[in-house]
Amino acid sequence: MESQASVGTIFTEDPDSSAYEYRETLEKILLQLSSFGLTSNQCKVYIFLGKYGSKTAPDVCRSLKIPRTETYKLLTTLQNKGMVSASFQHPIKFTAIPLVEAVHSLINTEKERIKNLENQKSELNQLWNEIPEFHNEIQKTDEDKFQMLQGENQIHSKINNMLTTANSTFLILGSEKDLIKFYHANFIDTLSGSKLDHKILTSSSQKTQYIFDNTKKTSVRKLSPEIEQSLCFIVKDNDEVLFYLKNSNSATDKPTAMWTTSKSMIYSKKLLFDSLWSDSKVILH
Repeated sequence: MESQASVGTIFTEDPDSSAYEYRETLEKILLQLSSFGLTSNQCKVYIFLGKYGSKTAPDVCRSLKIPRTETYKLLTTLQNKGMVSASFQHPIKFTAIPLVEAVHSLINTEKERIKNLENQKSELNQLWNEIPEFHNEIQKTDEDKFQMLQGENQIHSKINNMLTTANSTFLILGSEKDLIKFYHANFIDTLSGSKLDHKILTSSSQKTQYIFDNTKKTSVRKLSPEIEQSLCFIVKDNDEVLFYLKNSNSATDKPTAMWTTSKSMIYSKKLLFDSLWSDSKVILH
């Protein structure tokens, strides 16, 4: 009997594969699941179990070509997240929980975590204030500040802060994958509904123009295909800039970015944005 690995799965990148026609839909599902905090391989394992039925750990390992040790860790993590269940039989078979229930579990877990953090906020602030300051120095407000950000939660939190504190301008440059993530984080609609002078430069194609449905046509332009897909940054009010060191197109599960108030860094990114904007065309028709 022919093995799953030789037949291929929806993750097989062979154009001759019978499942290759679903690649575009699969990419969209992977992107949306990743917005719930799942890694690329966690998404793949869940989708594989959901579409190919109950499997043993070795089945998953062979079919997705994931190392054996990592496969067991992924299955354990997905069980803890309430997305996968395991049988009592031998060998153990793993089954994907229906998508609606799995997403509901992820949302409830995140809500509970945020609720616990909210409850701790007042107590933490009170404890903090019980300890006096042991210095008399006055902090300089004109010093350049830098902050390294790792993972979508940190990065999106900073972007949200930039959005809520912006007074005049907001510039975004990013790949199609970056803009899809910004859309699902509600940044695009928030920006479109604001009074800010905003501009978006992106490599987004016709198939993802829906993310700009509520945005003025003149505010979005298409990047030249010659521009690297790894380039992504945001400039706010000429006083803050956030740029990705590893974005959605990087071969990593954890994006990395730097935020800074450095005038020279802001100026260079703004200069680059204005130059690319002037050479770009309106994306929406």
